[in-house]
Amino acid sequence: MKPLPHTHSCFVCGESNPFGLRLRFETDGRVVQTRFVPRAEHIGFKGVVHGGILATVLDEIMVWACAVPTRKFAYCAELTVRYRHPLAPGETVVVTSELVVNRKDRIYEAKASARNVANVILAEATGKYRPVKAADAAEMAQDFVGDPAWLLARPG
Repeated sequence: MKPLPHTHSCFVCGESNPFGLRLRFETDGRVVQTRFVPRAEHIGFKGVVHGGILATVLDEIMVWACAVPTRKFAYCAELTVRYRHPLAPGETVVVTSELVVNRKDRIYEAKASARNVANVILAEATGKYRPVKAADAAEMAQDFVGDPAWLLARPG
């Protein structure tokens, strides 16, 4: 698995965001994955991680699943999450995603799942994503830690 770049400011992957999750993503070129251990401050109901936190992680990983094969970042246009089991703070979650359909670089469709270490599916998601304009992507890349050049160059 190859580590993916991360940013300074992103809520999910930003290393300088004091309120962020600071997740790191990796890929085999098709599947993107991360490990997430929610903290006590991520709860909604007592002892249960807020669904919005998990939805945020699922959304972020699907953005990366779109970016890896297309070399384009994308904004979420539609997100559907199905919660199957509650997630407790301190429980390790493995989140994976992959691009399912590329509709002529106009819409990307991705899927993702979050599983605990016993491989029980806690949540599944699908999403539709619209590519970010090249000029906007170049500006976004300035916030990256490391070299995002591989992502901004079309595969040859």
